[in-house]
Amino acid sequence: MQIEPTSLPGVMVITPRRFGDARGWFSETWNKAAAQRAGLDAPDFVQDNHSFSATRHTLRGLHYQRPPHAQDKLVRCSRGAVLDVAVDIRKGSPHFGRWVGIELSAENGQQLYVPKGFLHGFLTLTRDCEVQYKCTDYYAPECDGSVRWNSLGIDWGTDAPILSDKDIQAIAFADFETPFVHEG
Repeated sequence: MQIEPTSLPGVMVITPRRFGDARGWFSETWNKAAAQRAGLDAPDFVQDNHSFSATRHTLRGLHYQRPPHAQDKLVRCSRGAVLDVAVDIRKGSPHFGRWVGIELSAENGQQLYVPKGFLHGFLTLTRDCEVQYKCTDYYAPECDGSVRWNSLGIDWGTDAPILSDKDIQAIAFADFETPFVHEG
């Protein structure tokens, strides 16, 4: 398992090893002990989510879950390709409002680790995308929130994504009151 930092402290790209032969390949997508040996303070995941998007340029995000049910996420694309984005929303962080985008695909096998205190979202780059992610807390609708996808200057590669009603109605980043505080 290879773990690489991004430009946002705490957000990591995790690339599991693939073992291939004539039949295809095998990959262990999560191993807590291996993650700890590689330097990641490995969380305990309690919920796995799986989404399917039929149409290219479907955008899901930018989402967060506030305390006391904030979530770390480990995100991977198991079919197709997505632009996966994390945005630092920790008050007092020197990186507040900055974002990083990584292409995750079934082909590259990379995963993005998004800790608490970050917005998360992804844009499908192909049709028929499947995204799976692990979470460190259970979904709590009363703690769910979203920020408008186009209010941070993120280069999504499209000006007309397909959005849910929730994401259409999300507030602008300039109006967002973060519940997260930088502890560094």
